[in-house]
Formats: sequence, C-alpha cells, structure tokens
Amino acid sequence: MRRLILMRHAKSDWSHGTSDHGRPLNKRGRGAATALGDWLRAESLVLDTVLCSTAGRTRETCALLNLPQDSAVVHLRQLYLADPEQIIATLRQKAEGAAVLLVAHNPGIAAAAAELLQELPDEDAFHRYPSGATTVMDFDIDSWADLAPGTGALHAFTVPKQLA
Repeated sequence: MRRLILMRHAKSDWSHGTSDHGRPLNKRGRGAATALGDWLRAESLVLDTVLCSTAGRTRETCALLNLPQDSAVVHLRQLYLADPEQIIATLRQKAEGAAVLLVAHNPGIAAAAAELLQELPDEDAFHRYPSGATTVMDFDIDSWADLAPGTGALHAFTVPKQLA
C-alpha cells in the first residue's frame, strides 16, 4: 500500500516583481501553508518523502508545513510547471517510502490528481484546484514504479478555505 498527497502551492505574491520561478507566498498563502501542515498532522498523515518543485512558492509552502525533521525533502526542477505525465513519471522514479507528498503547480498538479484517481471527489473545489488544494489518495501497489492512472482511491481532499 502506498499513500500519495498532491498539493498545489499556497497563494503566491505577484507584487514582488520577481521572476515566476522566484515568486514567494503572500500573507494569505503563508497562513494557508501553516494551516495545511496543521491539517496533515491532525489527519495523522505521516510522510516518508516530500518531492517539491524548486520554485520559491513551493519551497516556502513546504517549509511552512512544519514537517517532522525525518521527512526527506527533495527539490526537483522537473516539477516546476510540470505536466501530469511528468509528475507521474517523477513519482515513479523518485518517490521513496510508503507515504509521499508532492508539492507543485497548476495546471499539472490538478490534472495529475484527476488522472490518478479512480473516482473524482464530488466537490467544486477539486475541479478548480485552487492554491493549497490537497488530495490524499491510496494505491494498492508495492512500488512507486507501479503507479498507474485511474488506480488511486480517494482518502481525503481539502483546500485552505475549509481549514479556516
């Protein structure tokens, strides 16, 4: 059994005039990332590995989740603006352990969540996949290399607005 958590970075700040890759979170995004970390802990979602895009907003989201020190965080440039095929390929190649969090960007992260699930949640927020949207799914596989579309069972879905 493997558990995958796909998270879109929290709300970013467009006012800094930095490159897209360097853009940080805004105040609301920082609060949302902290709330998402609290939710992960409240749901007892223990992680073995975190795969994170190298963009500023994804790195900051990961940092504000306040994950346990033993969660290995791997920053990968290939997740920056990755399409769903690249996200799934990265999981097959780089994911380690029974539970993995992947933090990346739309539209790829939303499309990957939809592609991997057997059944989509009946929630409007899932189809919009706003900043901070997080899907938790379980797979009956022995290895991440066996990850296949349409095989994930939905465990949970949330957005920061539901956590306020």
